Amino acid sequence: HVQLVESGGGLVRPGGSLTLTCVASGYGYSSYCMGWFRQAPGKEREGVAAIDRDGTTVYKDSVKGRFTTSRDNAKSTQYLQMNNLQPEDTASYYCATKSGRCTGDLNPSVYKDWGQGTQVTVS
Repeated sequence: HVQLVESGGGLVRPGGSLTLTCVASGYGYSSYCMGWFRQAPGKEREGVAAIDRDGTTVYKDSVKGRFTTSRDNAKSTQYLQMNNLQPEDTASYYCATKSGRCTGDLNPSVYKDWGQGTQVTVS
């Protein structure tokens, strides 16, 4: 079981940037796929990006070229650098893990452990 804590959300103007951080604790983190997800009011949770232990990444099409995910296994930390933020990026952002490789999967239902979320508002 992995515990996850996100931070770094906030209010930003369109075109601005934010970096989200997710710190993990618990057994096995370093071998897990780490994902970022978001959920806007009235909408379903959706996958944004995910990264394997070896740095292989996958992104939702609408964030490609704007968002970058990375991880520091030594620090048990995952990051989401978000540039050129737009109002449609407004949501609660969550990090989550799944065992094994990401295999390009951004389906929230296959991710097991979740953080509490951090709010990103672009306005």
